[in-house]
Amino acid sequence: MVENINELYKLKNNEQLFINRPLKNLLQEIKPQIKTAHVFNEDYFFFIFKFSTIEQQKTDQGSILDRVALFVYVKDFIPWGWEERPKGDELNWTANDSEKFGNFIVTNVSIVYPKN
Repeated sequence: MVENINELYKLKNNEQLFINRPLKNLLQEIKPQIKTAHVFNEDYFFFIFKFSTIEQQKTDQGSILDRVALFVYVKDFIPWGWEERPKGDELNWTANDSEKFGNFIVTNVSIVYPKN
């Protein structure tokens, strides 16, 4: 469904395909590599997926489109395990993360585009 970052809007337009279904269903539809994930467990439980590295984010490197953020809300607390993650790579999204969190149930999808 999403062949490049320009097509992320398709996830929101088709969010009914993902709501109340496992996160892995949504992740399978994204071809561009997710490079980082920020996790929030306050009032809502959600991931913020980004398509640029932490270094690129800190220095505003890369295409403006690479800075888009995909918010995926899930039903349950996300046990990110900050302490167990390699120092300096705590936010990197890995294949292991896709496996670990793939069965979390999606409740909402949102996309935030960067300012030009």
